[in-house]
Amino acid sequence: MALDADLQEKKNNLSEFVFLTKSILNYLPAVITNQKDKGDYRIYLNEQAGVRKFIRPINLKFFVHDSNDFEVKYQAFLTILLRIKNGERNFSNDELLVIDQTLYTIQQSIGAGLDLLVNPNSARKHVGNRFEELIKCVFTEIGVSNKKTVLQIPYETDEGQKVYKCENDLILSPFDKVKSTSKSLDKKEIVVSVKTTSKDRMGKMFIDKILLERFVKHDQKVIGIFLNDVQRKEEDNISFTLVSGLFMVYSNFLTELEGVYYLDPPPNAKKEPYNKYMKSFSNLITQDVWRLLAS
Repeated sequence: MALDADLQEKKNNLSEFVFLTKSILNYLPAVITNQKDKGDYRIYLNEQAGVRKFIRPINLKFFVHDSNDFEVKYQAFLTILLRIKNGERNFSNDELLVIDQTLYTIQQSIGAGLDLLVNPNSARKHVGNRFEELIKCVFTEIGVSNKKTVLQIPYETDEGQKVYKCENDLILSPFDKVKSTSKSLDKKEIVVSVKTTSKDRMGKMFIDKILLERFVKHDQKVIGIFLNDVQRKEEDNISFTLVSGLFMVYSNFLTELEGVYYLDPPPNAKKEPYNKYMKSFSNLITQDVWRLLAS
């Protein structure tokens, strides 16, 4: 399959993601014509026949550029996932980094490939879809039952009853099969919002939690999973898009989420008081998800 077509195909397991990642890592060096570094981030440029295409900012602390190095990292990652599935919960900082680096490299490789090879409007949709599929594959790999659901909430209008469809990117369950349906949510399960960035989406998580709890008439665990909160600014700069003050206002005056997790956390996520709510994705799959599912 051609690389541009493969980027737009649904992925069902980690092996499919890894094959695609290696293809992109081998492709990129041949098409990069310039690069600019800003802090931990690098902005790559492809320029051909007067057409300039920028790749989304890449965090050099997490991205593995060489396909052979990535294969080594991926095998270590698989071993860690198996240990998690078998009940191990304590991992070193280096092992946690392997989790975040592997997944970050997969997702940002896909993003880079889409930036270069696919129409921007279509690319945005596929970046988000691949991220949802990647996160789903990880939870399946560690033995957490999961599925995507659409909760159908009826409401009355002058034209009769209509239905608002509240789409939940993922439901995580402590049971063998997810119990939540289109009409109800199980109290022990976790509703997950999976987005590449919180930009323009953070508020919806809080509103959805309030809406869901009022409809199902019980407390509901809700978490967010994001790739990052950084974007390119002009040709050689970056800006962080996390509106941290607004996050704290929502948390204090609307409702409190059970957690927000990043593959590439923005700087504020590591500072007080945000670090009480925001962590790396590796913390979620090694520790927090098991605590949340047990509560």
